Amino acid sequence: MTSIRVIIASFLLLLGAGFSTSFAQAPKKPNAADIRLALEKLNVLGSVLYLAAHPDDENTRLIAYLANERKYRTGYLSLTRGDGGQNLIGPEIREELGIIRTQELLQARRTDGGEQFFSRANDFGFSKNPAETFTIWDKEQVLADAVWVIRKFRPDVIITRFSPQPSGTHGHHTASAVIAMEAFDAAADPKRFPEQLKTVEPWQAKRLLWNTSSFFYSQNQKFDASDKLMIDTGVYNPLLGRSYNEIAAQSRSMHKSQGFGSSGTRGEAVEYFEFLKGAGAKTDFAEGVNTSWSRVPGSNEVAKLLKEALKKYEAANPAASVPALLKANAALVKLPASYWKTVKQQELQDVIKACLGLYLEASSVRDYSVSPGEPVVLSLEAVNRSPVPVTLTKVDYLFANRDTTLQQKLEASKPWIARTTVAIPASTPYSQPYWLRETGTTGMFRVDDPALIGLPENPAAAQVRLHLTVQGQPFAFTVPVVYKRTDPVEGEQYRPFEITPPVFVNITEKVYVFADAQPKPVTVRVRAGKEQVDGQVALRLPDGWRSEPATASFNLPQKGEEQSFTFMVYPGAAQTESVISATVTTKGRTYSQSLKTIEYPHIPTQTLLPEAVAKAVKLDLKRKGQHIGYLMGAGDEVPASLQQIGYAVDQLHVGELSAAALQKYDAVVVGVRAYNTLERLKFQQPQLMQYVQNGGTLVVQYNVSNGLVTPNVGPYSIKLSNDRVTVEDSEVRFLKPNHPVLNSPNKITEQDFRGWVQERGLYFPNQWAPEYEAILSANDPGETPKEGGLLVAKYGKGYYVYTGYSFFRELPAGVPGAYRLFVNLLSLGK
Repeated sequence: MTSIRVIIASFLLLLGAGFSTSFAQAPKKPNAADIRLALEKLNVLGSVLYLAAHPDDENTRLIAYLANERKYRTGYLSLTRGDGGQNLIGPEIREELGIIRTQELLQARRTDGGEQFFSRANDFGFSKNPAETFTIWDKEQVLADAVWVIRKFRPDVIITRFSPQPSGTHGHHTASAVIAMEAFDAAADPKRFPEQLKTVEPWQAKRLLWNTSSFFYSQNQKFDASDKLMIDTGVYNPLLGRSYNEIAAQSRSMHKSQGFGSSGTRGEAVEYFEFLKGAGAKTDFAEGVNTSWSRVPGSNEVAKLLKEALKKYEAANPAASVPALLKANAALVKLPASYWKTVKQQELQDVIKACLGLYLEASSVRDYSVSPGEPVVLSLEAVNRSPVPVTLTKVDYLFANRDTTLQQKLEASKPWIARTTVAIPASTPYSQPYWLRETGTTGMFRVDDPALIGLPENPAAAQVRLHLTVQGQPFAFTVPVVYKRTDPVEGEQYRPFEITPPVFVNITEKVYVFADAQPKPVTVRVRAGKEQVDGQVALRLPDGWRSEPATASFNLPQKGEEQSFTFMVYPGAAQTESVISATVTTKGRTYSQSLKTIEYPHIPTQTLLPEAVAKAVKLDLKRKGQHIGYLMGAGDEVPASLQQIGYAVDQLHVGELSAAALQKYDAVVVGVRAYNTLERLKFQQPQLMQYVQNGGTLVVQYNVSNGLVTPNVGPYSIKLSNDRVTVEDSEVRFLKPNHPVLNSPNKITEQDFRGWVQERGLYFPNQWAPEYEAILSANDPGETPKEGGLLVAKYGKGYYVYTGYSFFRELPAGVPGAYRLFVNLLSLGK
C-alpha cells in the first residue's frame, strides 16, 4: 500500500514541480551558467517552505538565497492571492486583481528560483486580528490546504514571515503563522485530514522558524539578535552575476500592481530566525537536516556519477556531460520509488535536455483559443543542438487521447517541424481559473477537485508529450500547447492557449443604477468564439422589469467578430437590488459566459470567463449639479459609477489643472491615492484650493500617509493615519445630524450604511484643524471611535471634503446608500 501511495504522490509531485512554470512562456533556453547551477542542485536534497498571507509578504532575498546559494528546493505558500488589495496599475479589483497578483508572484518565482503555492483562502480585505480573520476564513479548510502542500512538498524546514503572537499587524499575517504552527504538527498526524492519505503520506518537518527582524518590534521593545539564528543572504553569485540582494530587487519589482519596484543593493544582508517548533538549532536553520544523497537508500552510485558529471562539466561544451548524466539516470531509474527519486529524476531529465540544447515546442498556428469539439492546427518543433544521438519515437496528444509513432532521428541542428490537426474533445472544460469556476464565500474560494488545490494557475489547457531516446535511454518531455505570433515591434510573442465557449456575451457595465422610473440603455456585445455562429441574445431581468426588445438575433460569420445590441430596460416601481444577466442561444444550447482579458506587459495575458451579469439597483436618489471633473487616482472606477446616475463626468489631467478651468464644474473629485501617485499634484494643489476658495466643491478620497507628494492635501492641516474600520457592517454614528451632507438632497439614515462591502473605510485622518467638521463616527468591535472618516470644511466660498470611506469599492459594487451619501457630498453648496 505504501508503494502505491508513493507512486501516486510522485505523479502529483511532478505536477507540483511545475507550479512555478508559466504555461504562457516560451520554452526555456538555459545558458551554461544555468546548467552549471542545475548540476550543483542535483547534488543537494533539501527543501524549505516559506509561508505567509499575501503575495507581497514573501522574502524574495531569502528565497533567492535558499534556491540558488543553498540550492534547496524552495517554495512559497501564500495563503491568499491578494484579491483585497489596491491596484496601482489599472482598474481591476477583487478577483481580477487576484489574477494579476497571482501572475506577478509567478514572475517573481521565475526570477528568484522558487516555486509557488496557494490555499483557497480569499483575501477579503484588511483584518485587524486573527480572531476576526478566522470568522471569515474557514480555518479548517485553510489548515487542510497548508497540510496538503506540506505533505506534497515535504519541506525539511518551514519558515513563517510573521509571528503567531498578535502584535498589531494585519490579522491575515498573524493568522498565517497560526496556520503554520498547527500545520507543522497536523501534516505528520495520520488522523488529521486522512482523506489526503490516498495520494500523499504524513510528513514531519524538522523545525518551524519565524523569519524575524527589528521591523516586528515596537519602539518600547529591544530587538535582541543574540538568541537568533542568522544568515548573511547578501552573497554574490558569480554564476548569476548578481548578489541575492539584486535578484531579490528584481523579484520584488514584479509586484507592480502594489507599487513595489525596488533597487538592488550589494553587500551584507543578515536574516534572523526565531525558533517556534520542532528540533532546536544552534548554528544554522537547516542544522541536522541531511541534504546529501545518503538520505536515499542505495543511491551511492547515483551520487558518485553526479559528482563526476559536475566536476567534468565544460561550460563551452555542455553536451560533453551527457554520457555521464545518462549513466546517472540509468542508476537512478533502478532505485525504489521515493520522493527524492521523483524530484531528482525530473531535475536530471531537465539538465540532460539543457545539455543537449534540446528545443521542444507545440504551438497553435491560427489562434490562442478554440472551442470544445473544434479542431486546432498545431505546429510541432524538435531540435537537437548537440552531436549526441537523439531519436523522436512518439508524440502523445494528451488532451485528445491520440498519439503518433515514428522513428525520427534528430540530427545536430536540423529541426524537425511537423504540422497536424487535432480535435479538442467536446468534454474539455473551459479555461476559467479553477478557483473561480464555482461560487465561493466571502472568505473562501470553492475548489471541487482536490488535485487542483495549491496550484497557482490551471494546468495547461492542452499538452503534448514527446518521447525520445538519447543513446538508447527513453525520455518523455511534456510541453504545453501555446500560441505564438510575431509582433512587428516586439518580435516573438507568446500567450496561453485556451479553451473557450463558441460565443461570448458581455454586458458593458458592471452596475446599472436607476435613480428614477426612466428606462436605461443596457448594451450587450456578442462575440464569436468560432466561425459561423448565429442565434438569439436576451436579458434576464428582475421581476416586474422589462426590456425593449425582449430578444435580438445575431449572425457572426467570422471568429472574433462582434455585434452590439442595446436593450431599453424599464425598472419596476419598488426599490431593489438585483441582477441583470445576458444569455445567448445558438444551435439549441444557451451560453452565459462573458470574456474578460487582462493584459499587462509584465505578466502573461490572462483570460477570464465570468458569468454575464450586472448588478441592477433601483433607488430613490435626488441630486444637485450636473457637471463633475474627476482627477483619476489608482485603480478607480468611480467615474463610470457617477455617469450611471446621470452626471456628466470629465476626466482631468494633473498637468492641466487651473482654478479658472475648474470653475465650470459643479464639483471636482480627486481619486483614491492620487496624492501618492501623481507627482505633479504638489505643484497643482494651489489651483485646487483656489477652485474651492472661489466657490467650488472638492471631494478628496483616501490616501496613505506614506509617500504623499505633499503634506498639504487640504486647505487646513490634516494628518493621515492607519486608522480604519474593516467590519463593513459596523455601526455608523452621526456626529452632525443636521449637517447638509446628511440631509440634502438625500436624507441619510442608518439604512444607507447597510450592505456595504469589504470595509467601511481606511486610512482615516486622526488629527485635523478645527476648521474641519467630523460628520461620522465608526469603529471595529472593541476599538475606540474613529471620527476622521468624513471631514468637511468651508474654505472661502466653497467646500472641501476629505473622506476615507471606501466609496471606490462601494459605488462600483452598487451599494445604494453609498450613492446617496456621495451625491450629497457632490451637492454641497448647491
